[in-house]
Amino acid sequence: MESSDIRITQHPILDFPDRRKIKFYWEGKELEGYEGEPIASALHAAGIKVLHKSLKQGCPRGFFCAIGNCSSCLVVVDGVPNVRACTEKLRAGMRVEMQEGVGPVPASKE
Repeated sequence: MESSDIRITQHPILDFPDRRKIKFYWEGKELEGYEGEPIASALHAAGIKVLHKSLKQGCPRGFFCAIGNCSSCLVVVDGVPNVRACTEKLRAGMRVEMQEGVGPVPASKE
């Protein structure tokens, strides 16, 4: 991981099972995270705090509720907009982009 990794590795009552490190992309930059962790956790650990920009004023939004109830962490994942980074699990090779407003219209598969 990058030197900015801010993960908790030891805790008095929680265990952290070994997980496989994988590579994924944020805004085209290759990063590492752990397979199956929330996208927002991997980004936060890499020092990335702004995940989304609000629709009306373009204000920065980030990791807020962490349970999928708000829209502060909406991102575009592999071209699909409006993905909640706090609940979507990280997969190898995933391409994650900042979402501005409602995000891009997905390409038609027809």
